[in-house]
Amino acid sequence: QPQLVESGGGLVQAGGSLRLSCAASLRSFSSYAMGWFRQAPGKEREFVSAIRRNGITTFYADSVEGRFTISRDTAKSTVFLQMNSLKPEDTAVYYCAAGVYQYGSRWPLRTDYWGQGTQVTVSS
Repeated sequence: QPQLVESGGGLVQAGGSLRLSCAASLRSFSSYAMGWFRQAPGKEREFVSAIRRNGITTFYADSVEGRFTISRDTAKSTVFLQMNSLKPEDTAVYYCAAGVYQYGSRWPLRTDYWGQGTQVTVSS
């Protein structure tokens, strides 16, 4: 049964940093593009970042570009999201996702599997 388990969320002051991790139990982790989405209260889920199977090509939402960094460790079947210079508007539940890269679509990741989410709260 494919499973994605997020960790690393919490409460941080504005300007601070957090590092999210997502441990993946997938038949072949290296076959999947991975990503992060988030959902704030009363809002739709939105794309945050994605990384292709090669571990090199990355994508970011405009709102996090330059502040967040996505990476993956194939040996550990884990994807990370380093979040710096956090803002109160980054407050949301962050979801890990595994799927397929899709060119020219609304989001660069067509998601096959979702994690349960981890709460990130940024205080002002």
